[in-house]
Amino acid sequence: MMRAARFQGEGRITIEAVPPPEPRAGEVALRVTACALCGSDLRPLRQGWPLTLGHEILGVVQAPGHRLHGQRALVYIPTFCGCCEQCAAGDTHLCPRAELVGWQRPGGYAEALAVPEQCLLPVPDDIPDHLAPLLLDTIGTAAHGVRQALRVLEPGPALVIGAGPIGLGMLLVLRGLGFGLLHVVEPSGYRASFAASLSAEGLDPEAARARRFPLLIEAAGKDAARQLAFEAVAPRGAVMQLGESDSWSIAESRAIRRKDFFMIRSFHFPIGDYEANLMLLRATPEAYARLVDAMAPLDGLEALFAAFAYSERIKPLLRP
Repeated sequence: MMRAARFQGEGRITIEAVPPPEPRAGEVALRVTACALCGSDLRPLRQGWPLTLGHEILGVVQAPGHRLHGQRALVYIPTFCGCCEQCAAGDTHLCPRAELVGWQRPGGYAEALAVPEQCLLPVPDDIPDHLAPLLLDTIGTAAHGVRQALRVLEPGPALVIGAGPIGLGMLLVLRGLGFGLLHVVEPSGYRASFAASLSAEGLDPEAARARRFPLLIEAAGKDAARQLAFEAVAPRGAVMQLGESDSWSIAESRAIRRKDFFMIRSFHFPIGDYEANLMLLRATPEAYARLVDAMAPLDGLEALFAAFAYSERIKPLLRP
């Protein structure tokens, strides 16, 4: 038997004894060494979830005789098929046959899990364990969004709405990809101060609404943030939506209706971006390291999530 977390709802997490993973054909077992907490896990924290969650996973391959046995590897979240139209075009994250590790199949808030071989991303020796999970959502999803934005606009000023782990990671990615004059809207004092330490100018929503920005990143998952993004984007600018929620409710105001702008959604990243994402992390590892501000074993996961839910932590890690 091994131990795994189960989200019971209403903020409760139990640690249970469960059978170890039994890899199927084309899969290997991975011993979890780190799994980063993600804001998308807060909904199942409140509502409960039938499977073991955790999708920003680093582990060590446990498959004697396999070429990657003993290798540190990240888990690419979508279990892409490799043969559909999207996969053939390199858009592995858009595979319609994919399950998401840590959502539709057991994830990394556990001591081990089974992973399809094609979802193993070997981690180079120069990337330490505590930084490797940032290559998935924090860097990967943010960088994919910025690369999409660069198809329609040049690097320049940007406003990030929501300074959680994705929003703060976005500030670092924007710097790494040539953007400057960065601004942020964030109600949490702790996270706003952190954004300021990354040289982002803090604005309140009304000050932001009075200006126009060529690039808006909505990383809060709140209707108020989306409303602000659509109203504050400059004509011919772009709104990038990263935040998640169960539903939308936006009022189409004059400030939205009377201009042209682009709407971009970034969902994870194509697996071919992995090397470029490594380069972003290698360029300023000390800056990304500041995001990882807490660690805990399985028995401390509930308390770690409680602090994370109250915006008292940026990007904490489970270290089983």
